[in-house]
Amino acid sequence: MPPSPVADRLAAVRSRIASAARAAGRDPGDVRLLVATKTQDADDVRAAVDAGVDLIGENRVQELVAKAPALADRVAAGTLEVHMIGHLQRNKINQMLATATGVETVDGRTLAEALSTRCVRDGRTLDVMVQVNVSGEGTKSGVAPDDAVALAVDVAALPGLRLTGFMTIGARLTPDGEPADDATVRAGFARLRAIRDEVLASGAPGTAGARELSMGMSTDLDLAIAEGATIVRVGTAIFGPRDA
Repeated sequence: MPPSPVADRLAAVRSRIASAARAAGRDPGDVRLLVATKTQDADDVRAAVDAGVDLIGENRVQELVAKAPALADRVAAGTLEVHMIGHLQRNKINQMLATATGVETVDGRTLAEALSTRCVRDGRTLDVMVQVNVSGEGTKSGVAPDDAVALAVDVAALPGLRLTGFMTIGARLTPDGEPADDATVRAGFARLRAIRDEVLASGAPGTAGARELSMGMSTDLDLAIAEGATIVRVGTAIFGPRDA
């Protein structure tokens, strides 16, 4: 049976990641691919998993719940991680926790405390990242860069949560509303790396493992890898344009 289109595009993305890592003088094995599955049906997501994907990300809790049965065996076996990479409402935490193994979009103390309470109740530990809005764009979620270190230290101290790093979405527009150039995008990624490094250097309880930098998508993953990304989130380059 010939490889599926998803498998072919997945191989091309992995090659692109490896090339970008080598160009930055990095080991390609230090950059992990998260496959973003927003609006994709369960069959296509399963095809990606069957092609070797071990980390996926979902933006919407309702989609996460709908796709859960197709992924349950891999999650239960510990061969697939499922991250929440979209804005998370507190009233949907219980639904999210039924499938997700990590949350990359913790952007405030209130959400972090709600996650902590549920995890303590359930006797589990949840991997979390602090989402930082490095570009300052009003359409993006995330804590302001100046407040990110303090939030990360607070999150790391909460029971039931394990702070693994930081997440951001690269700049799309300049403050003047013009499309962001490569230098602007890279500056944002560099800012996230600096925040990560400051938190690691703080020695605050629970921060020693906060090494991940989830940044870079189909359009800018090469720039993110050059600035130290350890996870890149790719959907369009694997599945094609989204329906919504």
